[in-house]
Amino acid sequence: MQAPVKLPTHVSIIMDGNGRWAQERGKERVYGHFEGVESVRAVVEAAVEWKIPYVSFFAFSEENWGRPEAEVQTLMELMGRAMLGELDNFMEHGVRFMVLGNRDRLSDALKADIDKVMSATAANKGVTMILFLSYSGRWDILQAAEKMAHDLINQPGHPVQPEDFSRYLVTADIPDPDLLIRTSGEQRISNYLLWQTAYTEFVFTETLWPDFRKEAFRQALDEYASRDRRFGKIK
Repeated sequence: MQAPVKLPTHVSIIMDGNGRWAQERGKERVYGHFEGVESVRAVVEAAVEWKIPYVSFFAFSEENWGRPEAEVQTLMELMGRAMLGELDNFMEHGVRFMVLGNRDRLSDALKADIDKVMSATAANKGVTMILFLSYSGRWDILQAAEKMAHDLINQPGHPVQPEDFSRYLVTADIPDPDLLIRTSGEQRISNYLLWQTAYTEFVFTETLWPDFRKEAFRQALDEYASRDRRFGKIK
């Protein structure tokens, strides 16, 4: 499949519809999460093929901790196994793997798995794959504001620019998404990357996440390529 004509630097995806996909097939919700891992793999492989520098996934929000305990536990175990299981592929294709979010509620075992994969892939120069785990946009802004306020205490009157604040977010040094895709037909961003998506192009698709593979990804990229991005200016 030929690469899209205009590629974004950073594509981020809100992976939605795993539970509904499973329930439509008469299965437990967690079955959809297992199948959703295959969609993550397909998107990363396409990003490698098409040389998209950054691809990120909203895997688990801070609000998701309110889901049934058994489902949360299964999700956490699945993510740990999936990232370890993909390590060889990451190394083969030069993928740098990152996890961003509030680690306070993650288990020690999962944090160890995250650190292992991040450390092993840190020097890779290909696609950067980011998993947002236990993340919320409001939490990110709040923790950034606290850090910035601490640093500015000794700098009264120091003018603050938006780019200054951005350096305190967990996404510091990562370009803001050019394109945000949300699957399953929902048309909201659900407390995700609230600061970073100020000028992001949104594509909402009816496709449930476990069915979102390379062709669906290509269609979203083609939609992005048709957009005229002016960033508030006149061309």
